[in-house]
Amino acid sequence: MTSSVLSPSLVIFLLVSFAAPHFLCNAFPAQPQPHFTSQNYRDALSKSILFFEGQRSGKLPPNQRLTWRGDSALSDGSAMNVDLVGGYYDAGDNMKFGFPMAFTTTMLSWSVIEFGGLMKDELQNARDAVCWATDYLLKATSQPDTIFVQVGDANKDHACWERPEDMDTPRSVFKIDTNSPGSDVAAETAAALAAASLVFKTTDPIYAKLLLSRAREVFEFADKYRGAYSNWLKDEVCPFYCSYTGYQDELLWGAAWLHKATKNPTYLNYIQVNGQTLGADESDNTFSWDDKHVGARILLSKAFLLQKVQALQDYKGHADDYICSLIPGIPSSQAQFTPGGLLFKSSDSNMQYVTSTSFLILTYAKYLDSAHMVVNCGGVVVTPDMLRTTAKKQVDYLLGDNPLKMSYMVGYGPQYPLRVHHRGSSLPSVASHPDKIECSFGFSILNSQSPNPNILMGAVVGGPDQQDQFPDQRSDYDHSEPATYTNAPLVGALAYLAHTFGQL
Repeated sequence: MTSSVLSPSLVIFLLVSFAAPHFLCNAFPAQPQPHFTSQNYRDALSKSILFFEGQRSGKLPPNQRLTWRGDSALSDGSAMNVDLVGGYYDAGDNMKFGFPMAFTTTMLSWSVIEFGGLMKDELQNARDAVCWATDYLLKATSQPDTIFVQVGDANKDHACWERPEDMDTPRSVFKIDTNSPGSDVAAETAAALAAASLVFKTTDPIYAKLLLSRAREVFEFADKYRGAYSNWLKDEVCPFYCSYTGYQDELLWGAAWLHKATKNPTYLNYIQVNGQTLGADESDNTFSWDDKHVGARILLSKAFLLQKVQALQDYKGHADDYICSLIPGIPSSQAQFTPGGLLFKSSDSNMQYVTSTSFLILTYAKYLDSAHMVVNCGGVVVTPDMLRTTAKKQVDYLLGDNPLKMSYMVGYGPQYPLRVHHRGSSLPSVASHPDKIECSFGFSILNSQSPNPNILMGAVVGGPDQQDQFPDQRSDYDHSEPATYTNAPLVGALAYLAHTFGQL
């Protein structure tokens, strides 16, 4: 008979093999092969980018794919003798708000920077979506120490339910300048221009240089003339896009993007000198159009993890704290979830936090992988694979893996929202109804139960409530309205998942 006693070397081997991922702080498990998924991430990626064509303002190009849309707002800016034609309507109305548009641009650009290499045929469409925004932001920043931050009167716009092609509400123009500063929207605009410069660095270097040059000018203005833009434009931007969290996070975020885009030590020094006063180590754990601290921490941690910039070591710790606040089952987790498993931050457009969070943790997982590092949450090791699993669950819920079996992306899957809170989608197209639809007439359609006649392909709506319920009512804008800043980070997440599961 052979002895049943294991040799000491074999015991050590078995202990290390089975225990390492759970008990060794620096353990780095091998990348598992992807399992089967019921989701078509490639289809969702295509549609998530296509959505931006439904949000276009201005003169539409010949290759416009959502053909139920037409030219609109072709005299924007004329109230101040400036060309502000173009850009995006941020959500379901006909307003152009510069603050969320700039954040959308930054996140679309970051999606391309991190995951564009995986997008294959969709990469050019993603670049086009970025360019539609940056062309507008260049116009909005064409005058020194001035940014045009809004076109349209929100209260009067919301008093009508009309197609953008029929729009006859005032296209008032609002700006910030040295006398009425807005460091938040200015620094976010600088971040957008800097991030986009990296998108076009190889394909259109002249355009990229223009974007980066403008980003530097705009950031200097943001930093020199400090203040929150809603202090001056409260009646115009509140309660829609008030700067609730102040402007400090945007200054840190803008500097982080300029550091990444320029490699100029000036911006690293700025971050070192000002980081603490700009809230680098605050404990907030929400990432949105209004609060950029978490995004800045993740972005800056890459410079430490991969470029070994020791001055930014603290940002890895701050990023880890954010991760530990998110992962279910960890003692330090502060995250709330619906019974069906959806991250729940707000009853108003909650899905924006789902997509932004999913993007951040996938991106951080990528950085950690490259540096062969993990996150230690009070003795509990969180690996990059655990982060990817967490993000995948959130994206899968969004796409239909939820108690209602409802896809919250319009046009994706067998069941999706039919009554989206969106003027152009809900009213007959100009092609099918050439006559003008008057301001007040549209409200009968807003309040009706009829499905939207035009499919706003790829739009991600606000999502279900805290109990996973979704009424699919057009008038329920908290849950049924899409927004550009909800889709922008999802583009990157979907590209990663489509690639990982062999769909690209």
